[in-house]
Amino acid sequence: MGNTSDSSPASPIRLALVDDSELVRVGLRTLLGLHRAVIEIVAEASGAAEALALLPPAKPEVVLLDMRLPDGHGVDVCRRLLAVAPGTRVLFLTSQVDDDLIADSIRAGASGYLLKEINGQELVRAIRDVAAGGQAIDSAVTARLMRLVRGDGALAPGTGEQLTAHDRRILALLAEGKTNKEIGAALGLAEKTIKNYLTTLFDKLGIERRSQAAAYYVQHYGER
Repeated sequence: MGNTSDSSPASPIRLALVDDSELVRVGLRTLLGLHRAVIEIVAEASGAAEALALLPPAKPEVVLLDMRLPDGHGVDVCRRLLAVAPGTRVLFLTSQVDDDLIADSIRAGASGYLLKEINGQELVRAIRDVAAGGQAIDSAVTARLMRLVRGDGALAPGTGEQLTAHDRRILALLAEGKTNKEIGAALGLAEKTIKNYLTTLFDKLGIERRSQAAAYYVQHYGER
């Protein structure tokens, strides 16, 4: 909206929209169109395959990405997009608030996690912050994230000393956001075997969720 201050970029931020709802995309396009001096929409996609095909050539600086897509998952799109365009900043814009999704999005390399209830001014600010190299996390998500990282109440108080080297290797792969199938491929084991290992491992740690296991690994063995 013509409101350009000292902090406005010299050229508009190149932005891509990925959401399966046409209504949401039209709404975002209309809203962000009020800030053309700051943001330029260079690509839109309604699904995972379309996003992975269209976005790299469009070279967006920031991608507004929904978590749930009809042909894939936002976390996978984020990971694959950053693999081919590591300079891109991914900002999740979703209605999903879940500890596992929050943790998975951060491990995948996302720069932010916002809820769709966000107002227009805050969204534009978040896009600008992320484009400048910062992060943007919805206030409703922050408390859950801190609890996840610190392990308040959720994680077992054990030290992890009872874990074997094999246990720690599995935890490390899980903390990287890999699926059971990917962990199995890395270790030369069947997916079902990994599932059984994780069941035993979770029992050993007194936890129930993959996000808790990833947080446990970060706490006790350092990031990756």
